Amino acid sequence: NNMMFDKDGKILCVIDLDTVMPSYVFSDFGDFLRTAANPVAEDSPELEKVDFDMEIFKAFTRGYIKGTKPFLTPIERENLPYAACLFPFMQAVRFFADYINGDTYYKIKYPEHNLVRTRNQLKLFHSALSKVPQMASFIESIK
Repeated sequence: NNMMFDKDGKILCVIDLDTVMPSYVFSDFGDFLRTAANPVAEDSPELEKVDFDMEIFKAFTRGYIKGTKPFLTPIERENLPYAACLFPFMQAVRFFADYINGDTYYKIKYPEHNLVRTRNQLKLFHSALSKVPQMASFIESIK
């Protein structure tokens, strides 16, 4: 949904600049984990299944640090766990703002859809936040 196509299905242009614009370490790292480390979809109402999956975090982080070693600063590396917390929180705020503004930004499938998304992302935020010490310890162990 980030590209515009012609009638033959050929890509005309990118319409979501988040896809191609320069970014920050926190953004790339945190937004990936927001999606990948949650075992359920961001709009799942099954809050009991929402959790920050440390195995996904470890696998991704191991590769991410290896790939970014030439340019990742010590302070960026030290604060990566907070990126994993920041993005679910930010997305929860965005979903809730859209909900209270009449659901004008995100497509919804039913009236409470953005509220369900908000609750899901807040649960993920709290789960990630509770695992910051584990994340930090794991990152420190990577040489």
